[in-house]
Amino acid sequence: MSASTAPEVAPLPLPAVRFGTDGVRGSANEDLTPEVALALGRALVTVLSEEGEKRPSILVGRDPRWSGDMLEAAMIAGITSAGGDAVSVGVLPTPGVAYLTARSTAGAGVMLSASHNPVGDNGIKFFGPDGFKLSDDEEARIAELYATGSPRRPVSTRIGRRLADPAAIARYIEHLTSAVDVDLVGLRVVVDGANGAASSVAPQVYRQLGAEVVTIHCSPDGANINDRCGSTHPEVVRQAVLTDGADLGIAHDGDADRLVAVTHRGDIVDGDALLAILARQAHLTGRLAHGNVVTTVMTNLGFHHAMRGLGIDVLTTPVGDRYVLEMMRERGLTLGGEQSGHLIDLDHATTGDGVLAALEILEIMRTTGSTLAELAEVMQRLPQVLVNIPDVDRDAVAGSERVAAAVRRAEARLGDAGRVLVRPSGTEPLVRVMVEAPEQAMAEEVAAAIATAVREDCGVRG
Repeated sequence: MSASTAPEVAPLPLPAVRFGTDGVRGSANEDLTPEVALALGRALVTVLSEEGEKRPSILVGRDPRWSGDMLEAAMIAGITSAGGDAVSVGVLPTPGVAYLTARSTAGAGVMLSASHNPVGDNGIKFFGPDGFKLSDDEEARIAELYATGSPRRPVSTRIGRRLADPAAIARYIEHLTSAVDVDLVGLRVVVDGANGAASSVAPQVYRQLGAEVVTIHCSPDGANINDRCGSTHPEVVRQAVLTDGADLGIAHDGDADRLVAVTHRGDIVDGDALLAILARQAHLTGRLAHGNVVTTVMTNLGFHHAMRGLGIDVLTTPVGDRYVLEMMRERGLTLGGEQSGHLIDLDHATTGDGVLAALEILEIMRTTGSTLAELAEVMQRLPQVLVNIPDVDRDAVAGSERVAAAVRRAEARLGDAGRVLVRPSGTEPLVRVMVEAPEQAMAEEVAAAIATAVREDCGVRG
């Protein structure tokens, strides 16, 4: 068939993108395709150009999951095709990309990661030149340009270039080790890197400060990230600590912005307890800005009771570290976090940093001469049940009278001794039901009743 008679083939339309609480996320090569990454890269450069950047430079990092190579190549193609320079920093924790962006002349940073999600997923997170996540308005402008198509298509030497920064990891490690003043000699630590972005960085940092480090799940092969390991499976590092007789265990997630720890006795210390430890120490040393700490509606009631006893005011946001961060910046506060292990210290970082948080906990252990188990006694947790409900219409939950009635019955039963929270996930296609009660059995019974109402009234219709 000659060129003159060849049929025209219309390009496939780009799928819609949705910015959640942590950027764009989806199934790699299905929801999150190379075409999506390319278009988002071009849209980002267009936004920066609208703000006066003639040839914007954008840092690009990723976690080691299989689809990272593909999406990194597409993102870089999008950036350079729109006239921006893409600086590849390779496999690096999300907070590392944020830190390096803020301390460079880059107009933005991009992290390719689905955090704690399984290997089949991936995501795109954007950071501004200050290292903070982009605002809702900035993300909305990128989404608008993505949907309408970016007009920027420079040619010749006005096309951008791909650059590399091989010293990026070393600079991030130097930042972490200089953020604390602690000698870890004599401490034996088990580190679970989730076969993710922390697998190289975290053990190096703890060893440089003198700790004896035992590593598990620090051998990423692209397919094993978050696979029954890391901060979402703390029972794994718990078993390693007990078997090894270590002083504590540290578990990160796929992009290392989370931390969950384990005591020498095998007790799991989640983000609530870790935040309580950090808040108490900051309060005692006069470093807790305005005497406030920020957390989310998912935080255990035991945390609130502990902070009240210490004279610390707790400010609460919707679930998502971006909302915690927004309130911290609005109120001039420095410390906040989530139960999941996102811990934010604005004195040293612009986003949650699991390795930094671990170092700060280790510093408190050394300063006070206390074990992690002793420090964790700062709060007493109420029994909490979390039920994740897939395959339902998460947008219909808020308007369901049946679900609302189930919640009212639960709240009447619990009174002031517990609480209920029903919410759609901001990062996964789930509805989450959380119940706290004086007794575990009661929490489970109440959560099951509400979950049944969600499934029966909000199930996805065929």
